[in-house]
Amino acid sequence: MSEPFVLSSGEIEALARGAVVRSFPKNAVVVNEGDRTDSLYLILAGKVKVFLSDEDGNEVTLGTQGAGEYFGEMVLDEGPRSASVMTLEPSRFAIVFKDQFAAFLAAQPGFTLRLVRKLISRTRALTDNVRSLALLDVYGRVARLLLELAVEQGGRRVIPEKLTQQDIASRVGASREMVSLILKDLAAGGYISVSGKTITVHREPPKHW
Repeated sequence: MSEPFVLSSGEIEALARGAVVRSFPKNAVVVNEGDRTDSLYLILAGKVKVFLSDEDGNEVTLGTQGAGEYFGEMVLDEGPRSASVMTLEPSRFAIVFKDQFAAFLAAQPGFTLRLVRKLISRTRALTDNVRSLALLDVYGRVARLLLELAVEQGGRRVIPEKLTQQDIASRVGASREMVSLILKDLAAGGYISVSGKTITVHREPPKHW
């Protein structure tokens, strides 16, 4: 699992200086895919999910972000929003407009380098996702996701995000019913255990179902 790109307290203070601060309730759409891009959002409190959707309401979740992280950095190319963002809990944001963000980048070369690394990391992740969708079946995509999200906690590999079966289905582009069947089989084989919404990975799942 890649590390989140969290700003330092000094960077948060500098970037939020003069920004517009807004609060949103849970399940509020902050930005819509295709909207005009004119600002970056710095998450001061709360948690959001980044997702894509179609006209039929089908969704694919690209990831989640929390306090100290940011989204909308593609404001620099003035293109439309590439994804939608929704709050997963009550959240507060500093909205930084393009000119202010550009001035911050000019004054903070260290952050600029980290931004480049973030964009490189995102490109690699998208490449891996395209490969996964093209070459792996649903089981392979679920197994890959579980291994990517698992982190060491107290000698165990635990997925810290509280994922529902629908959350997993949205991330791998499959039905909830198929994900439920795969998770049951992995649990029966002793590869994982599920307690509520907490998933523990005991050993690496086989490459094929």
